[in-house]
Order: sequence, then C-alpha cells, then structure tokens
Amino acid sequence: MSKLLFTNMQIHGVPCAVSALEEEDRIREIQFTSEHRPNILGNIYVGQVQRVIPNIHSAFIMIQNGLTCYYSLKEESTAIYAQPYRHSKIAPGDQILVQVSKEAMKGKVPSVTTRLNFTGTYLVLTTDGSQISFSSKLISYDKNWLRELLTPVMDGTFGIIVRTNARSGKPKQILKEFQELKEKMDQVLQYGRSRTCFSLLYEAEPFYQKVLRNTYTEGLTEIVTDVPSLYQKLKTLDQVQRISGSCQLRLYEDSLLPLYKLYQLESVIRQIQQEKIWLKSGGFLVIQQTEAFVSVDVNSGKYVNKKKAEETYRKINLEAAAEIACQLRLRNLSGSILIDFISMENPVYEDELFHVLQKYLKKDPIRATAIDFTKLKIVEATRKKVRRPLIEDLRELQEEKSC
Repeated sequence: MSKLLFTNMQIHGVPCAVSALEEEDRIREIQFTSEHRPNILGNIYVGQVQRVIPNIHSAFIMIQNGLTCYYSLKEESTAIYAQPYRHSKIAPGDQILVQVSKEAMKGKVPSVTTRLNFTGTYLVLTTDGSQISFSSKLISYDKNWLRELLTPVMDGTFGIIVRTNARSGKPKQILKEFQELKEKMDQVLQYGRSRTCFSLLYEAEPFYQKVLRNTYTEGLTEIVTDVPSLYQKLKTLDQVQRISGSCQLRLYEDSLLPLYKLYQLESVIRQIQQEKIWLKSGGFLVIQQTEAFVSVDVNSGKYVNKKKAEETYRKINLEAAAEIACQLRLRNLSGSILIDFISMENPVYEDELFHVLQKYLKKDPIRATAIDFTKLKIVEATRKKVRRPLIEDLRELQEEKSC
C-alpha cells in the first residue's frame, strides 16, 4: 500500500512544490520543482538544426534562442520536418519537430528526440513505429486482453506503449485516454508543419499532473495535500477520477503541523545529500556519484563478531542490498552502478546476495537490474536514466538561492 503526498516547502531557501511517495511507512520517492524555474522536459518544439557532427553521429538543435540541445542521428529516420521539403539527411538550417527527452545533467545540455511521445496514465502514443508494445511488468494475461482492446484502433500511423497501470484500468477508461492522446498527437503534427521556428507545440503538464501520470496506481490508497488550491484542481482531474475507486483524495488541514513536517521530508532531503548511510546492523553504505558511474561501498562498521565473521558479513550484505535499492530510487541514481559488498568466501552466500539484490531492484518502477559479479567480486548493476539525480536538483536550488 502506498500514499502520494503533495505539499509546498522551502528547500535551501527556495519555495518549491514537492511530491513524495510513501510505501511501508517510508518515503521511497521524492520530487520537487522550484516555483520560479520553468521545466521543459516533455515539451515539443519546432527546432532548428545548428550543427551536424557525423563522426559522433549527432547533431545540435536549438529549440529556443540561446538553448541548444543534443540529438542523436540514430533517430534520423523518425524526423518530422516542419518545412514542405527535406534533404536525404538532416542538415544545418533544417526545422524539425523535437521533444525534450532528458534534462541537462552534469553540465551537459538537454537532449531531444524526434520520437515524439504523448504519455497518459495507461498508454503512451508514439510517432516511432506502428505496433503495440507492453511494459515488461505486465503478465501474459494482461497483455492478451489489452492487445484485443487496442488492436482495432491501430491504423499504422502511430505506435502504442501500454504502461503497467493499464492492468488496473477499465476498458472504457483506457479507450477514452487513447482518444485524448490521439487528438493531442494529431494537433501537434498538424500545427508543427505550419508554425514558425522555435514554436512551442506541446507543453508538458504541470508538476503535479506529471507526478500523478508516472505514479503506479496499483496499491495507491490515498492522495494527500495540504494546499487547498491544489486540492480543488485534483478533485476535477481525470487522472484522479480514474483511480478514485481504490484511492481517496484528502485535504490535510492541520496548520500547526505542515504535511512536510509530519512526514519528515526535510530529514529525507538531508539524507539524500549525505554520502554515508547507516544500517540497523551497525554497518554502513558510502554512496558516491562520479562522472562515469555510481559507486556503493558496503562496510561492516560497528558490527564485529569475529567468531562468526562469515554470517556477520552475510547479514550486513543482505540488509545493504535492500537499502541500496531503496537509496537508488530515492536519490534517482541511474546509469552504471558498481557495488562493493563485503567479501564472502561461501559461494552460496554470494548467490543468495545477488538474487536478493535483484529482487529488490525489480520493485523499482524504473527499470533496474543487477548484472553479475566481476572478477574482483564487485556487483555491476544498471538503472535506466529518466531524470537527473536529485542531488543535481538540490545543487541547482542552492545556485538559484545564491543568485
């Protein structure tokens, strides 16, 4: 069972809208956005190609005056041109429809894609392909009835990605959302061919709608906010009405104890900024984000039992596996992840540890997986990059405050 929270609070002295997901009496995810900072992730523009760099198979496309984004030429075949003509290959000066797919990270510019996606609670409509594909978390039974439901609406001009939330949706709700997304897609494609360069064709939803759309509704029992104006908006929102049968919307009204204080969100944000995380067993983790990968070091710390060292290390490692999966999700760490567990001589314990880690990683809504032990007994894992790490958002808030 889970609970989704929406509140306002100051982070590093900057007013922010904040969302947090609580599962099993613990905050598993937290997101925030400055009330003064625009968010362009998901926006669709008429962009103009500035440079093409064939040796790295990429291009740079300007979407606003002064804002240039990275684009991979591997997507060149999916490009939709705003002009009535096109070259055999993308060239400087071309105007094409692009969607911001990744925020600026670690000093890198944002990324854009020509594979335009229109995302709902149950479905994603895409200009890339003409097939129906499914979330890996859906079982065969769900895939079968959803395929039967959606096949009649396919006409070969778009693709559909069925999200995990679809398994708890009703057929009428899913088809209604499809029609809404199709109308948005048709409008963008129609306007995109006649609008001027740098035009904003599609603006992503407000922060709270984006959070709701990307939250797994299965097991969600309550949506709580202490912001009256937001509560009124949520009451009329289709996304909330679609899950209202199993999920209650509530306005929290205790003025003496704000929602962020009740759920200790300030403490959660402080923890995200710390490299060392203590375990109940007395061991601890050291989590560091480098330019190339995320490193996690597991240490025995205060827990020492020389007579049963192997069993001690097994206990700490198993506890660490659960905490690592939690911290990756909480901090939104992604890419290549190297985990240095405490060395164990028993291969049975190693095999057990690997499968326990894999089990916890599979609970993450974002695709994460453990790959294998290296020859140096370090576990390699990966987590899909969707948003930048929260620590980068926090640093940006600090810079915003100092300005």
